[in-house]
Amino acid sequence: MRIAIAADHAGFALKEKLRLKLAGEGHEVVDFGTNSTEPCDYPDFAERVAHDVVEGRSERGILVCSTGIGMAIAANKVWGVRAAPAEYEDEVRLTRAHNDANVLTLGSRYLDEERAWPLIRIFLSEEFMGGRHARRLAKIAAIEKSNLQEPEVDR
Repeated sequence: MRIAIAADHAGFALKEKLRLKLAGEGHEVVDFGTNSTEPCDYPDFAERVAHDVVEGRSERGILVCSTGIGMAIAANKVWGVRAAPAEYEDEVRLTRAHNDANVLTLGSRYLDEERAWPLIRIFLSEEFMGGRHARRLAKIAAIEKSNLQEPEVDR
């Protein structure tokens, strides 16, 4: 599977460990940075991974920052991204099965490699269930479509 991965400075060390493990398991890993612990801005990296996934170059994306939350917020601003932060296996299983999440965000403050790796394995293997969940995703897509422009404000 082709996987886009990125992190900010807080997630760099964990991203590097996960990148190597993914490659070691035969995945094609596209690393969008960062490449050090020098302070940087997580939205820059989230956007790169998000576009790579929605444009079909990568099948899934993984983002790592301090909490996973900022990366999720930034990635979800890109049309078609369903990024979800997770710390527990059941969360990842459900976000894939019910929400068809295509980007997983992880918090290096809460997860080490040992805890993050099972989450990634589930994220890459769990299938979307479809059915009533597909109907709900269609509603989310409609929300995206109707909210693409900045709302007009009376001044």
